[in-house]
Amino acid sequence: MTAITRRTLLTGSAAFGVAALTKTGTAQAASPMTALRPRGSGTVDHAAFGQILRAYVVSDAEAYNTVDYRRLKSDGHRALKSYIVAMQQVRPTTLSVAEGHAYWINLYNAATLDVVTDYYPVTSIKKINLGGGGIFGSGPWSRKILTVEGAQLSLDDIEHRIVRPLFSDPMSHYGLNCASYSCPNLFVEAYTARNVDRLLAQNARDYVNHSRGVAVRGGRITASKIYSWYAGDFGGKSRLKQHWSAFAEPQHKAAIGAASLGRFVYDWSLNDVNLGS
Repeated sequence: MTAITRRTLLTGSAAFGVAALTKTGTAQAASPMTALRPRGSGTVDHAAFGQILRAYVVSDAEAYNTVDYRRLKSDGHRALKSYIVAMQQVRPTTLSVAEGHAYWINLYNAATLDVVTDYYPVTSIKKINLGGGGIFGSGPWSRKILTVEGAQLSLDDIEHRIVRPLFSDPMSHYGLNCASYSCPNLFVEAYTARNVDRLLAQNARDYVNHSRGVAVRGGRITASKIYSWYAGDFGGKSRLKQHWSAFAEPQHKAAIGAASLGRFVYDWSLNDVNLGS
């Protein structure tokens, strides 16, 4: 069974690409950057990024990962910037599909870390207004901050015009980290062709079983707005419970099955280990 088939069984098929939110809060399509589609067999070494993640990402007892931005700014920012420079020299079109998937997720996460660290201390990434926040109104997502194979790219471009449409894998949402409390974890390892499916599944389990992902109280489900904004990626709102059940622990799975879909919420507080200290 291929990786895409495994993912389809877990998540359902969907249409990808987004430029804005409709009045109902769901994603609206945008044009994919098909020229950057991976079509080779090349590989990338992400060891430098893995070292950064292991040094500055901190997991708590509930499997929620925060970042020590204070130490990253003082001790690790130069290494992070060096990794980003190196990744911009890569030609992702020469990579295999799995290598390309890992490459773009890592580049998105590294660039997000870099932007936050540039402006740290801040309490939310949305306070870093670089001239447009895309679908979220304010923030750094629309500014062109990277150049890959001659294409100037924003974080929005990577997420909504490359990762989501070119890989057609809703599990990508569990890898792309927006530096906020309600986002799925920034993993403590870099993604690679060999581990990308396994780590995305682990992040999905950690997220679905954490209250910021899917919570059940009084027979009603309160879920992250990720599942509302990108409902189509998960097969529509009618299939969300099926998706969550694939990753939920037994007791949580039973509660989800018996509950009705309630509201969607999102906390933009920075995923900062030092927040409040």
